[in-house]
Amino acid sequence: MKGLFSTSRTPSVSISPGMRGLLLGLMVVMESSCDGTPSDVVASKSPAAVSTPGLITLSTEESSRVGLMVQPVARSDFRTHRDFPAIVQPNQRNMAEITTLVRGRVVEVYADLGQEVKANAPLAILYSSELGLAQSAYLKAKAKLHVAEQAYSRAQFLLQEQVIGEAEAQRRQAELLSNQAEANESRDRLKLLGMNDTEFDRLDHSRQIRSVVPIAAPFAGRIIGRNLTRGEVVETTEKLFVVADLSEVWILANIPEKDIPFVHSIHASGGTQVEVRINAYPKEVFKGTITYVGDVLDPVTRTMQIRTELPNHDGRFKPEMFATIRLFSEAQPDRLSVPEAALQRDQGRTFVFVQRTANEYELREVHVGESNGTMTAILEGLNEGEPVVTHGAFVLKSELMKKPV
Repeated sequence: MKGLFSTSRTPSVSISPGMRGLLLGLMVVMESSCDGTPSDVVASKSPAAVSTPGLITLSTEESSRVGLMVQPVARSDFRTHRDFPAIVQPNQRNMAEITTLVRGRVVEVYADLGQEVKANAPLAILYSSELGLAQSAYLKAKAKLHVAEQAYSRAQFLLQEQVIGEAEAQRRQAELLSNQAEANESRDRLKLLGMNDTEFDRLDHSRQIRSVVPIAAPFAGRIIGRNLTRGEVVETTEKLFVVADLSEVWILANIPEKDIPFVHSIHASGGTQVEVRINAYPKEVFKGTITYVGDVLDPVTRTMQIRTELPNHDGRFKPEMFATIRLFSEAQPDRLSVPEAALQRDQGRTFVFVQRTANEYELREVHVGESNGTMTAILEGLNEGEPVVTHGAFVLKSELMKKPV
C-alpha cells in the first residue's frame, strides 16, 4: 500500500479534485479491510472443533462394527453369593460297615467290589469253631435244664406225699434255677454271635450244630469296600465289606469362621436350597438341600461343617469327588445394579460409559457395592434409567486412553 502512494523518482502527475476524492475513498476501504487478524479470517471460514474431556464419539457404523450394546440402569432385587469347597461322601444313614461277630475262616466270597446287591443277599461264608462250641454248650445247657425241671417236678410230688423232706425239695429247686441261668447264658452267648430266632428254632428242633456264619447285605446297595479273601482268618475287629446306597449322596463343606453369620442367616431364613457344582461336570449346576449346620468348629482349621444332600439316581456322583457349594444371601430389594461387563477400571477408579446421544458416550465414574459375579450394585454415580454400555465398553476405554482426559 505504501508503494501505491510514493512520488519519489516518478514524474509529477496532475490529479483533479474529483480523482483525488476517489483515491482517498479507495485508500480508506483498503485500510479498513487490512485491519482484520488472520484468525478472524479463518474463523469466518470454518468453526474450530471443540474436544470435551471424557466424551467418545462413534458413528453408527463404528458402533455396530465393535458390537456396542446399551442397557438402561434398573432397580431390582440384588443377591450375592459365597462359594465354598466341598467333597462328595456317601449318605451315612444308608451305609453299613459289615463286620463279623465271631472269629472265623473265610470259606466263600460271593460279592465283589462295585457290585450291586439286594437286601439280605449273601456276601460271604465263614467257618467258626467258636460258634460250634457255643451251640454245643447251649444244647448241653438245655438238656441239663430239662433234667432239672423233671427232678424238681418229682420232688414236688414226693414232698406232697411226704416221701422226702423240705430240704431235698429245696435242693432240687436250686438245681433247677442254676440250670435255667446256665441255659439263658448260653442262649445270650449265641445271640451275641449273631444267631436269630429262626436259627434257635432250627437248633432246638434238629439239635444239629452249624459252624458256618453267613455274611449278608443289610439293605440293597453297592459294594464300595471289600477286605477279605478266601481262606483267611478274620477277627471281629476287621471290616469285611462296606455297603452303601448311593441313590443320594452328601456334599460336605467346611465354612470359614468369618462366614458363619452368613451361613446361619441363610439356614435360619429357610433358604436351604443351594447350588452344587461338581468339578467333574463343570458346565452343570445341581440343586441340593442343606440338612445340617455344624455346632462346633474344628479347632485346627477354624471351620464349621455343613452338609447338603443331593439326589444321585443315575450314579454320576462318586464318593471323594471334589465339589463347590454356592450359598445365596437374602435379596436386597430396590437396588441399582449393572452387569459386571459394563464396569471398567483404571488407576483405582471404576467407571462406566453412559450414552448421551446416538453417537456420543460419556465416561462416568461410579462407586460400586457388592458383586455376585454377574451383576454389581451401584452406590453412587448413576441414576435409574440411564443407558449404560454393557458390551464393548472396553473398546470405548481403549479409544479414550488414546487422548488425554
